[in-house]
Amino acid sequence: MRQGKRAEDSNKTSHAEGGQRRRLAALGQAARTPLLRFPVIRLVFMLLTVMPLVAQAVEPSEILPDARLEARARALSTNLRCLVCQNQSIDDSNAPLAKDLRVIVRERLTAGDSDAQVMDYLVARYGDFILLSPPLKAGTVLLWAAPFGVLLLGLGWLAWAGWRRRNEAPAVAMLSEAEAKQLRGILDKK
Repeated sequence: MRQGKRAEDSNKTSHAEGGQRRRLAALGQAARTPLLRFPVIRLVFMLLTVMPLVAQAVEPSEILPDARLEARARALSTNLRCLVCQNQSIDDSNAPLAKDLRVIVRERLTAGDSDAQVMDYLVARYGDFILLSPPLKAGTVLLWAAPFGVLLLGLGWLAWAGWRRRNEAPAVAMLSEAEAKQLRGILDKK
C-alpha cells in the first residue's frame, strides 16, 4: 500500500512539472528572448551609455591648469544661462556663444576677479536673463508672478463656470396641447 501511495505522489509531481514545461513552451520565443532584443530597452540602453559624453560640453582646451580656479569656473558656469539654448547652463551647452562665455569666465578668474565680480560683469553685459535663477526685482516680478497669476485665473474661471452651471435652472420645454395629445395617442396604442 505504501508503494502505491509513493507511485501516486510521484505521478502528481511529474504531472505538475509537465504542466509547467507546457506553459513555458507556450510562451515560445518570448520566454527565451534576451532583454536587448526589445527596441525600447535597446534605445534606453544606448541613451544611458551616450548621455555622459553629451553632458560634458567643456572642451579640454578650456580647462584651467589650476584645479581651484577650474572648480570656481565650473561652479559659476552652472549658474549662467546659455543665451542660445535658454534652458541650459553654459557648462552643459555646446553652442559657440556658451563656449565664448565659458572662456570669458575663465579669463576673468585668471585675471584675479572674485566670483561676485565675474557675475556682476556678465550681468552688466547681458542683463539678468543670463542668470539661471534671476533675482526677484521690480523688473523681474512679472516673470516670477505670471505662472501663479495664470493658475489663479484658471481656477477662478473653473469656479465661476461650476457656480453658473449649478445655479442655472434647467430649461424644460413644456409640451403644447397638440404635442401632449399626440403623445397620449402614442402611449395609448402601446
